[in-house]
Amino acid sequence: MGDTIRKVDYFYIKAANKPGEGAKILGKLRGAGVNLLAFSGFPAGRQAQIDFIPEDPVWFQGAAKRLGLKLSAKKSGFLIQGEDRIGAVAETMGKLAAAKINVTAVDAVSAGQGRYAAILWVKPKDVSKAKKALGAF
Repeated sequence: MGDTIRKVDYFYIKAANKPGEGAKILGKLRGAGVNLLAFSGFPAGRQAQIDFIPEDPVWFQGAAKRLGLKLSAKKSGFLIQGEDRIGAVAETMGKLAAAKINVTAVDAVSAGQGRYAAILWVKPKDVSKAKKALGAF
């Protein structure tokens, strides 16, 4: 069975880079009924950047507004899910390299039970080209 690759919407916020901040934000989103397909957080200067890939972007935007979270504009990325195997991410990266697309960032993880997932970002100008190169929906 091949990988499932789909173009997804994502948003980010800037938050305080301190213990418990991520837990507080994720707890609020959970309380608002937001389901996330992926989440990533990392330091950005003196703050933290928290990226959210919601299952339902419209619901997420409404919840974030009600919660007072200042979201970035909607951006695009890719969610990859598939059978874990040696070189799974190398295959995806190879397709993008062959199409001369630079990857801005990628995070991949084994999901257990023989599955893996990755989130991948390219520059906005390359999203359509990457979608085609990856066979994403």
